Amino acid sequence: MEHKTTTPNSTAFVLAAKVKDYFQLIKFTLSFMVVFSTVVSYLLAPNVTFNLQAVLLLFVAGLLITGSANTINQVLEKDTDAMMKRTAKRPVASGRMSVTEATVFAIVAGTLGVFIMWHSFNIESAAVGLFSLFLYGFIYTPLKKVNSVAVLVGAVPGALPCLIGWVAATGDFSAGGWILFGIQFIWQFPHFWAIAWVAHQDYTKAGFKLLPSDKGPTKFTALQTVMYSMLMIPVGLLPYFFGISGLVSLWIVLVCNLWMVWVSVQLYVKMDVASARRVMFSSYFYLMIVLLSLLADKVHLS
Repeated sequence: MEHKTTTPNSTAFVLAAKVKDYFQLIKFTLSFMVVFSTVVSYLLAPNVTFNLQAVLLLFVAGLLITGSANTINQVLEKDTDAMMKRTAKRPVASGRMSVTEATVFAIVAGTLGVFIMWHSFNIESAAVGLFSLFLYGFIYTPLKKVNSVAVLVGAVPGALPCLIGWVAATGDFSAGGWILFGIQFIWQFPHFWAIAWVAHQDYTKAGFKLLPSDKGPTKFTALQTVMYSMLMIPVGLLPYFFGISGLVSLWIVLVCNLWMVWVSVQLYVKMDVASARRVMFSSYFYLMIVLLSLLADKVHLS
């Protein structure tokens, strides 16, 4: 009797551990944010109304493509991940999952995600999704050890989900998709430099070059953060002037942009990890508030 109760419990424990490993492998929280941008951008397209089936298909496809890219990232960086405290417990880096298993998952997930985009939406969105996966997994990932230009390169696949969502809805590469791409593209610089500032010691130990100054967290890095935060202001006005969203969201976005400038200036003044962390967390809330406000205030064409 004791054996019969122990075996199912053991199986359930192993299964739960495996599920947890896959959540870590695809970096679920990060992937969810990416897919969130895709879905909102899809719903922001003109004459698109909420359709649960379409949204779920887009969510699953986006999660598979992003999860595949993140898996490739962890396979290629398994040795450097093992060096850093914040990533040492990832499944491939820790040895809980083999490189072969992770590679097979990346291939299957990426292929299935691109197929869903093509079959359920259009070939254009599938092509952009495939390009984004390749750029993140095979260009940005190895470039992180070469030069800080990796942040610029990585910002492209980081912003492409917005374009993917728009193209999935419209089938074209019209201005609205590029405006949403631009908002998320510029946003990534203060966001990622704040992360790199907070995790500077870990990144340096692993040989990553992610801050704009090769001397680490300097006034130059903080100034770059301020400059890109200021650049977010005019870009954030474009959805209103191109008729994507209304006046209410214009003011919400403007307030969010001014807040990002303020916390970035505070980083420049104080030059400490606490200020960098404030920029980092502010940027998370910024993207969520901005995208949701644009969607809530969407201009519906008659």
